Amino acid sequence: MRPRTITNKNITREVLLMMADKIEGAWIGIRIAGLLLILSGWKSTAVARLFNLSRPSVISWIKKVNEEGVTSIEDKPRPGRPSKLNEKVVGVLEKALSKSPEEYKLSRFRWDSVVIVEFIKKKFNISLQPRQARNWLKKLGYVRKRPIHSYVQASDKGIKAFRQSLKKKS
Repeated sequence: MRPRTITNKNITREVLLMMADKIEGAWIGIRIAGLLLILSGWKSTAVARLFNLSRPSVISWIKKVNEEGVTSIEDKPRPGRPSKLNEKVVGVLEKALSKSPEEYKLSRFRWDSVVIVEFIKKKFNISLQPRQARNWLKKLGYVRKRPIHSYVQASDKGIKAFRQSLKKKS
């Protein structure tokens, strides 16, 4: 059986390398590298083995590139339910996260998913689940982390005196 080859004349090593330079993303890079290997004479089985992929995946890359050209290398947007939060809401949320929740008359002193749900419900009348709010926190670059409490006013001298007062006096 003859190995599959790329027949589209617009797909050259130079075009693929230029595309690899301007597009970020691991899977796109793997696809480009795999197609470069196919162009240099590797068989689809060897490329699949090299990248730990299935042979049909590599063959589908070749088919798409032959039919659609270079644009087929990039991922297309996948279907799904549209977000409840539009760009305006996300912008307001991002500004709000830089301030304290107390400034918005919310009962907490730090932002968490429950507070974000409450804030969005009050401000925009949009219902979210706490899990969705955590996803938005992550998308906006925030990390869920609890503050470490330390008692700044405590000194070594005061700690010793406190411990002495706790000891039993006989």
